[in-house]
Amino acid sequence: MRIVNKEQMRALDWETIEGIGIPALVLMENAGRAVAEEVIRFCLGRNGVQESVNGNGQPLEQSVGGLGSARIIERDRGAALAMNSGSALNSAAALAPSATLENGRNKGRNQEERWLILVGKGNNGGDGIVCARHLRAAGIDAVLLHADEPERLAGEAAVQHGIAERLNLPFEVYEPGRTDFKSYTGIVDALLGTGSSGAPRGHYAALIEEAAGSGLPVVAADIPSGIDSDSGEVPGACIRADVTVALGYLKAGLTQYPAAGYAGEVVVRDIGIPDELAEQAGVHAFLLTESVLRSRLGADPAGLRHRQPDAHKGTYGHVLLAGGSLAMTGASLLAGRAALRGGCGLATWALPDGALPYVLGAVPELMLAPVGQDGDRHWSAPAAADVLRLLQTRDVLAAGPGLGRFAGDTDWLRALWEGADKPLVLDADALNILAAADGLHAWPRRDAPTILTPHPGEMARLAGIPTAEIQRDRLGLARRFAAEHGVTLVLKGARTVVAAADGRVFVNATGNPGMATGGTGDVLTGLIASLIAQGRDDVSAACLGVYLHGAAGDKAAAARGSAASLLAGDLIDAL
Repeated sequence: MRIVNKEQMRALDWETIEGIGIPALVLMENAGRAVAEEVIRFCLGRNGVQESVNGNGQPLEQSVGGLGSARIIERDRGAALAMNSGSALNSAAALAPSATLENGRNKGRNQEERWLILVGKGNNGGDGIVCARHLRAAGIDAVLLHADEPERLAGEAAVQHGIAERLNLPFEVYEPGRTDFKSYTGIVDALLGTGSSGAPRGHYAALIEEAAGSGLPVVAADIPSGIDSDSGEVPGACIRADVTVALGYLKAGLTQYPAAGYAGEVVVRDIGIPDELAEQAGVHAFLLTESVLRSRLGADPAGLRHRQPDAHKGTYGHVLLAGGSLAMTGASLLAGRAALRGGCGLATWALPDGALPYVLGAVPELMLAPVGQDGDRHWSAPAAADVLRLLQTRDVLAAGPGLGRFAGDTDWLRALWEGADKPLVLDADALNILAAADGLHAWPRRDAPTILTPHPGEMARLAGIPTAEIQRDRLGLARRFAAEHGVTLVLKGARTVVAAADGRVFVNATGNPGMATGGTGDVLTGLIASLIAQGRDDVSAACLGVYLHGAAGDKAAAARGSAASLLAGDLIDAL
């Protein structure tokens, strides 16, 4: 599923309306109806009814989400068309065990459900008004609560208010402390859309705080009011939604924390914007799902385990790992094991000669290659020549796990950077060496693929800015950095971002907080290197690697019954 920022969404709206000729009122009608349908699904869900297939027995959605995190769902476009024919709104009673929602239009009101629709003065508020109309048509009592006097509405939102008035939809104008939230069973948040910026102010902030403090479930239209739809920042008062209905496309801010923690389950709904427009406009940011991996990257997670009947160990590539020192052999052992478990045919670990006796037999399947002078327990600059010699008969070099810092480390890394004619994966101290050597500005672009896998602290050192600034704009910064330096960047953390040099960006949603433990990054390095050795390009290897890495973390945590006790080695066993 595609991910857009506010500028792209504004341009797509304009092109749909002005270029294609689809009226803005049609888009608003589709948006409000989609929100109403998700409110109904929520109501049915808390009454024990789950809708999982369409009339043809096919899944209604594709979804992704790590253990302990809310799902991000994209409703199937075919299913959405069926719903727009009236089935979702008019078949609620058939799905409910005791006809909790009345079937058909205007056949009575459901006394158990009463929803308050928070209406802002922009188009988001117009979506809310449409939502209220469709809820009442489906038998759910809905009341509009305007943040401003309705006379301040403009454009399509004003048109929708006029329709609501003629249909006698009840409404109030917000005054602090006057609304009886306890008389409602849920809230639709249609206050602030993607066009808002900064912390909510004045009566908007007061209304958000009252709604947030009510304890009622919330379905948000497009984004929860108070988040930044591009960065995911939460600068002030903010709605905490149970469900967020992303209209048209998934908004970038919803994929990142802290906003992801306020969005609840995110459901992406088509509202009639032709997807061809997004392709033509160069909207090339995607959430990593199995569908995206297959269609956009030619990387089928299921196909990874298929083997040719006449294969041999050379068929699936040879990884060379350069890392480890006497005090930090574990990091490279994890990376080596992950490379082998990831499916490569062979893996060799190049490490200082003096450290080799301490790891003999630790991983019998991992070949060891001592480098440097006899008895060296740490790396030295001349050892780079040994690594390059070994690389001549290997397919990819991964450097950094457990490497440490040492005299001449800049010369060592620069020799590999300039001398390696194979793909290069850099992690951990290899990144810190690179950052300390004036960063990538002072280094030539490599002809062979280069993959950098920093966590936010390492990224801050590479970019020369504070970690907090990295976290404020993960997608934008990753895209700019990768394009500027001609690398594939894997910015790790919750919702890892993979940015390609050609401007493509992918966000991963598998994984869980239990993976915030030492060694999991080393596992990812080995896995990505393994996938490259098996013939994948750098971008597809990075994307498939982070997806499988997170999925393994989810599988391992589920097997243990707790994410808190997860170890990096558990991920390798779950690959």
